[in-house]
Amino acid sequence: MRPLAIALLGGVLVAPCPALAEVALMAGQQAKPLQGRFNTVPVLHSNQPEEVHGPGILVTTTPGQSIAAETGAPLANATYTFNGEFGIHVHHKYYPHDKRRMGSGGGRRGELTLATLLINPSSQPVHIRFEKGAIRNSFEAPYQANNLMGVKPLGHRPWNTGPGDATAVQMLRGKLDRKLADAITIPAHGRVVLFSTQLPAKGIANGLLKGRSDGPFQMAVVAAEDPQTDADLMAVLDQGRLAPGRVYLSRIRQIEDGTVFSRVAGVAIGDEYTASLSHDLQQGPLHVPLTSTNRHHFGTGEVQINPLATRMVDSSLNNVGTYGVRFDVSMNLTGSGPHQLVLSHPTVNGRGRFTAFRGSIRIETSDGYQEVHVGMKSGQSLPIADLYLMPGQVNPVKVSLVYPADATPGHLLSVVPDQQLARLKQQEALVEATEVAKTGTPDVAPPPFKAATTRPIAPVVVPPPQWVQPPPELPNLDGVSAAVINPTRMSESLMLRYQQAVEAQQKVMNTLLGR
Repeated sequence: MRPLAIALLGGVLVAPCPALAEVALMAGQQAKPLQGRFNTVPVLHSNQPEEVHGPGILVTTTPGQSIAAETGAPLANATYTFNGEFGIHVHHKYYPHDKRRMGSGGGRRGELTLATLLINPSSQPVHIRFEKGAIRNSFEAPYQANNLMGVKPLGHRPWNTGPGDATAVQMLRGKLDRKLADAITIPAHGRVVLFSTQLPAKGIANGLLKGRSDGPFQMAVVAAEDPQTDADLMAVLDQGRLAPGRVYLSRIRQIEDGTVFSRVAGVAIGDEYTASLSHDLQQGPLHVPLTSTNRHHFGTGEVQINPLATRMVDSSLNNVGTYGVRFDVSMNLTGSGPHQLVLSHPTVNGRGRFTAFRGSIRIETSDGYQEVHVGMKSGQSLPIADLYLMPGQVNPVKVSLVYPADATPGHLLSVVPDQQLARLKQQEALVEATEVAKTGTPDVAPPPFKAATTRPIAPVVVPPPQWVQPPPELPNLDGVSAAVINPTRMSESLMLRYQQAVEAQQKVMNTLLGR
């Protein structure tokens, strides 16, 4: 998981000097800020340490201190009392120090139980009802990278998209997992186990949950190896020792001055970000930041990161990854003809390609909605839906996602004419053909472009080239319904342009290679 597109040195995420981040799709154009808002719902985030090496406390909001396994020193708890609406986000991996538990030599892997505990500090019972949420580990929801890159329709049970996306889908759809209780009572001065999951070594677990209480309570996330009862889980909290794996304890000063980004262990304020804007596409394409960061805000200066009310000392200073936060962006568009709704992630100079997003997005128009799964590499711009805009009226488009773990924030959301995206694809084909000629790679015909497998954007940003052949005229769309069309099938005019780009690439390659 990569909270930010930043350098990785010695296992520590480091914020270097600002690097040039480019999205070729918006070359020569400007982005506009969304000016949205976070709500004020408190959310417990348990993501630091991300890799857990053994049993202990991961995060607790009870008053007091807990002992660090690495130093033996006491660290202040992320003290906080919830009352009313709240959320939970848990994301951890299990890499035990004891190599015998790794399953080497064909043996059975050891298991780590992750559990969330609810604590009632008052003299009255507290009742909690849960609205939506799910718990998944990487064995229940494996990520099949080779089959899920690009843009594809989201199935009814998308459990093969990784645990982070599997739980985010449940939150996006407003569903509560069947194995989670919809209500629970914490006795006066009592404690209960809200949920637990068994995580084999080398596995990943993710949990997202939203609920509402009628009184004050606190929470803790603990890890236990081979517990037999709920009492064993409570005992981990009572021992007051933190789980090993807190690799940022030696980097506290860099965390505080912003040169190192840790993960989050604390309470963030906000589980939803909403924004609404109007835009006339006759005045130019629309580009807006989505999950923007200090480094990736596309010239808008807008940073869509919510603050922490309390945190462990080795946590990041804010909710840097915005994992589990729901983003709702409503766009009232005027214009006409075919356009593309595009999601991009920047290319950062000096960095290789990595998976920047693997998650699910809901797209709504006045004619209905659809859900797509997106697997995106850094530097890519992927069309996620065809838009046909009716002239003389407002065309509403709403984009919603619950930002999943194992994604890198700092995306760009765009609405551009078909021609602009087609030109970008032709540009990429020409750049690639030139690189092939330079390296002397044998002439191999490239595969046709498909919406689900759009090629990564080249890091070199140049003005769009002229068409090798004039593109066909756009079809007359008078009377066509302003609907979002199937995202797995691009418009015919766009596919024709892509085919022209492929043919142009072939001609350039043959010319450069003397054929």
